[in-house]
Amino acid sequence: DGKVSSVSVQQLIEQISCMNKAKMIDHVGGMEEGAYEIYNCVEKIIKQDILGCEMTDLEGKDLGNKEDSTAPEEEVFGDVLWDAHDEQEQMEAFQQASNSTCELGFEKYFERLNDLVAAPAPIPPLLVSGGPGSGKSLLLSKWIQLQQKHSPNTLILYHFVGRPMSTSSESALIIKRLTLKLMQHSWLVSPLTFDPAKLLEEFPRWLEKLSARHQGSIIIIIDSIDQIQQAEKHMKWLIDPLPVNVRVIVSVNVETCPQAWRLWPTLHLDPLNSKDVKSLISAECNSANVKLTKEQEKKLERHCRSATTCNALYVTLLGKTIACVGNTGNIDEILQQCCQCQDTVSLYRLVLRSIQESLQNDKEKDLLREILCVIGVSHNGVSESELMELYPELTSAMLASLLHSLHKMCLLTYGCGLLKFQHLQAWEMVKLEYMEARENVISAYRQKLVEYFTMQLRVLIFICFSFNSQDRVTWRSADELPWLFQQQGDKQKLHKCLLNLFVSQNLYKRGHFAELLSYWQLVGKDKSSMAAEYFDSLKEYEKSSEGEESMICLADLYETLGRFLKDLGLLSQAVAPLQRSLEIRETALDPDHPRVAQSLHQLAGVYVQWKKFGNAEQLYKQALEISENAYGAEHPRVARELDALATLYQKQNKYEQAEQLRKKSFKIRQKSARQKGSLCGFALLRQRALQLEELTLGKDTSDNARTLNELGVLYYLQNNLETAELFLKRSLEMRERVLGSNHPDCAQSLNNLAALYNEKKHYDKAEELYEKALDIRRRALAPDHPSLAYTVKHLAVLYKKMGKLDKAVPLYELAVEIRQKSFGPKHPSVATALVNLAVLYCQMKKQIEALPLYERALKIYEDSFGQMHPRVGETLKNLAVLSYERGDFEKAAELYKRAMEIKEAETLLIGGKATSRHSSSGDTFSLKSALSPNTLLEHGQR
Repeated sequence: DGKVSSVSVQQLIEQISCMNKAKMIDHVGGMEEGAYEIYNCVEKIIKQDILGCEMTDLEGKDLGNKEDSTAPEEEVFGDVLWDAHDEQEQMEAFQQASNSTCELGFEKYFERLNDLVAAPAPIPPLLVSGGPGSGKSLLLSKWIQLQQKHSPNTLILYHFVGRPMSTSSESALIIKRLTLKLMQHSWLVSPLTFDPAKLLEEFPRWLEKLSARHQGSIIIIIDSIDQIQQAEKHMKWLIDPLPVNVRVIVSVNVETCPQAWRLWPTLHLDPLNSKDVKSLISAECNSANVKLTKEQEKKLERHCRSATTCNALYVTLLGKTIACVGNTGNIDEILQQCCQCQDTVSLYRLVLRSIQESLQNDKEKDLLREILCVIGVSHNGVSESELMELYPELTSAMLASLLHSLHKMCLLTYGCGLLKFQHLQAWEMVKLEYMEARENVISAYRQKLVEYFTMQLRVLIFICFSFNSQDRVTWRSADELPWLFQQQGDKQKLHKCLLNLFVSQNLYKRGHFAELLSYWQLVGKDKSSMAAEYFDSLKEYEKSSEGEESMICLADLYETLGRFLKDLGLLSQAVAPLQRSLEIRETALDPDHPRVAQSLHQLAGVYVQWKKFGNAEQLYKQALEISENAYGAEHPRVARELDALATLYQKQNKYEQAEQLRKKSFKIRQKSARQKGSLCGFALLRQRALQLEELTLGKDTSDNARTLNELGVLYYLQNNLETAELFLKRSLEMRERVLGSNHPDCAQSLNNLAALYNEKKHYDKAEELYEKALDIRRRALAPDHPSLAYTVKHLAVLYKKMGKLDKAVPLYELAVEIRQKSFGPKHPSVATALVNLAVLYCQMKKQIEALPLYERALKIYEDSFGQMHPRVGETLKNLAVLSYERGDFEKAAELYKRAMEIKEAETLLIGGKATSRHSSSGDTFSLKSALSPNTLLEHGQR
């Protein structure tokens, strides 16, 4: 009832209130609501303060959609696609591998591993071999911990391979992840191929190049390398001579080690001796307060002498089994049963049967079977919530009890929030127990998962169309459905699934390029027909796209397709979707929005590969200008554009220009790295909790005011407008106190607040603030300064939106003048400004003034891009409309025909005739007037 229930609770609340790092949730209501509040709060703390990921309001409200909250991949690695789930899975695998408290006499092995690191080069990889469950993963993880502690300058890259056929065993993903980790630690951001064959071919060159940059040794460790599909073929770089400061350690099972690798130096794990066996079993029994007699200890010691009963996993499982029944059952009886199990699989079977016997009825036993089988036939595991939806009769209490037993007895574990088998032997036992020689049983469980994830897909797409949700397909649907169709051999359904644009986008954007390509190869499609089918699907989707959110999503899909085709080497087909993405973003968002810079950057990348360096340079420079205006001159996004330009100049042998840009980029990255504190890990953003505390308690300084402005922009981009307004107002007030009300930084805060009010449709407030910002910038800045142009343009657009066309005209004219001073009279940016002014004159029925502006813009576009560029086509279309309105029908028909020829030529590149309602040349056609611009804020510019 909202009252404190006891004195002890009151004391607890008082204690919490005094603590600096505690969070109290004050909640009145039902238990489920309270649990929901707590879950949201804990999730937010983990994501924001520990991992440093951005968190939107939507994520805070919707428990069902937690997967895609990682920082945008371009932030950290330029054009490289990075999957936070893969990285998280590896971190958890490492922690799980190092979980044992017993060292098992590993000291002698540690010495051998240390000798390898110290040995003079060249040296082949070291093979750590042993039987299944012999402790190879435990040994390697413990040694990694020691190395990290005692050799901080040594860079250790590890990968723990899980179950065969799982994502962790895909060779292309492993190599991509190792390459990205190397790039991350050497501050190098360069284009990286996603073609699986090229990726494997180029890895040794990357290793050579990046090892030269690293001050210290590099150790690469791959555990269970023999579980990788076609390991010998895909890991052939291992037989090449390694760079002098690189050492490689791989672990294998004795039975499955490729023949060619058996010649390498080998560290074989011996069976456990009687002392280690006793130590392991005692540790398990002591944890459960179970005491064994001397006779029982001797019996166990005699039993654990064969090769299959004296490995670490078997003995650990044996100890857990005895400890589990020790206080409630007959130890001698369970000991007798254990002694009949001559290998780990049979011991797991005994464990399973003891869990079955502990269940109350047949219904619970059936659910236990269902849980284990459905996890077994999945690609990467199943989550608890998915199990609850798959089996509605499964209660939370029942599931919690089952999972506790299965986890405790080493059958199941968690990885990325999914339940999966802890060891291969556990899955082998489940197959023998429930599925032996019954292929139809496996098919039935796969079909159950197919039906479930298909339903999830339909629900998500319905939500997408009903509520404009951006998270249309979760990583779970994308991971499981195509793989399940592949396992079923159902090419027709796999084909249909791949043509779901959001499934393919999800796989590609998480870097699962090789997997996506293998699915297409299975359905028998070559690269060109695959490209054409994707483009046809996109055109169909575009017909139903209405409203700003849908158009922004459509632009993302076009960009993904363009990048995918570029990675496939289909450069001519990649241009059209990337160009379409650029057109939509320019129109639906704003020509200076960061996403427009992203489109320009991607399109430039195609032209670089196509060796059209002039086109690429122009696009990169435009992207650089937008990024500097949006984020400030010292932002990592600016460094990305500088790097791209430097690489371009290097390809043209312009080494001096390239070197200058690289130095500038390096300084930005260096400063950014210092601010983030560390380059280790996959999401290295500053902890906002500490920052906010400092801002709240700290003094008025220009740096604090700038940080408040940056936080305001962050919240604005997350669509949290109320919080954004709070921070932007505080930034403005602090700047006025510290710097004076006429300082250019105050103009930045005014500009950002104006953009926010414009978004909220408070146009009068926005107008007042834009006018103040313009007044300050006119007095403080050079006539061609980008920040002045920025405010001029946005105030002009606002005047136009408010119907104040006479006030807008001089600002549009000034925008043309500024661009001419900044870029010269023949730059495409000048043409865009001319088109915007011409459109305004047309709205004012001043066609005579508009005509020469359109004609001059057309000439600039033709000279810059060639006569068949989409922007030329759009401008011809505008001129055709103008000629028609003036009664010159013959000229209108001629211009319109030329425009249509350009459009047809553009769409034929990709294999279809797309009709477009949108313009890329300014404010011309219907979409721009139909949608309110998501006006960009300036981020951190001084």
